[in-house]
Amino acid sequence: MPTVARIRACLFDLDGTLADTAPDLAAALNRVRADHALPALPLSTLRPMASHGARGLLAVGMNLTPEDPRYPACKDQFLAYYLAAIHVHTTLFDGVAELVERLHASGTPWGIVTNKLSLYTETLVARLPWPHPPQCIVSGDTTPHPKPAPDPLLHAAEQLGIAAADCVYIGDDLRDMQAARAANMRAVAAAYGYCGHSEPLTWGADAIISSPLEFLELDYIS
Repeated sequence: MPTVARIRACLFDLDGTLADTAPDLAAALNRVRADHALPALPLSTLRPMASHGARGLLAVGMNLTPEDPRYPACKDQFLAYYLAAIHVHTTLFDGVAELVERLHASGTPWGIVTNKLSLYTETLVARLPWPHPPQCIVSGDTTPHPKPAPDPLLHAAEQLGIAAADCVYIGDDLRDMQAARAANMRAVAAAYGYCGHSEPLTWGADAIISSPLEFLELDYIS
């Protein structure tokens, strides 16, 4: 069996990869619907768009695009509701805490790279029960261009002081894999996440995992 090249740092997407944020995102969207006299949508309908934030959820839940004149007000409503109840039902996915423990034990730094804006990222990350905190956090407004541009991943690698080629990025969306490729990082698709309406098998990832702890089976860390 060929030797797998080890990595020196592990970077993760947040929504749908480390944390199951869909219930609180869906609740915020359904409050917007209630304001417009619309019935609540089931979580199963909204969950696939949870990694796409306000744009994806308003598209599915309100049939709105950013070009619609009603979009800014609905977006503001949604974000206000979400911030006010950002950690009601959100949890770490099963196995994430154990994976972070293993990374810590191996001396492998880890960080978060998300398109979530920093206000929401920092508020949520501070409330989640990490066994060890991330060594870097890069949000959607940290660099001029969010994912799928490589800028946020390259910034994270720089923050950690580790070459991008020695990092792996794990995410649950096509743009995560595109960003990793553009940054010359190894790319791992989290098939247990939200994944939008596309199929991880088509994303060109180096590996696909069906649970957080399955990452350890890739033998990327010692």
